[in-house]
Amino acid sequence: MASSRKLVRRRNVTTWPRMSSTFWAAVLLTSLLIIYCGQLAAGTCEIVTLDRDSSQPRRTIARQTARCACKKGQIAGTTRARPACVDALIVRSRQWCEMTPCLDDEGCDLLVNHSGWTCTQPGGRVKTTTAL
Repeated sequence: MASSRKLVRRRNVTTWPRMSSTFWAAVLLTSLLIIYCGQLAAGTCEIVTLDRDSSQPRRTIARQTARCACKKGQIAGTTRARPACVDALIVRSRQWCEMTPCLDDEGCDLLVNHSGWTCTQPGGRVKTTTAL
């Protein structure tokens, strides 16, 4: 009778790994999805924080932080008023309008000291962006 007790113990110990292959596939896919969701695809950006300050009349100051996963030779920048990966040479040379930072109907002008750019809308409204 002692040998039958040992067999019963072994059966109870090994029952949980014998779950179906579908279960283990689901566990594997779930863990891969959790790992993958924390990473961006190469060449893409996402906005992490966006703060707006409208305390001054006729003026809104907005600050945003973006997280980018750029390819080799690219750096985080702005294209069509959205964060994007742009050629690093544009940022190094401070020729901001070459990365097409404004919307299609807006005009782009460099600031005098090349610290940023302005986007002028057809109605005359001006959005000024300075790079840190």
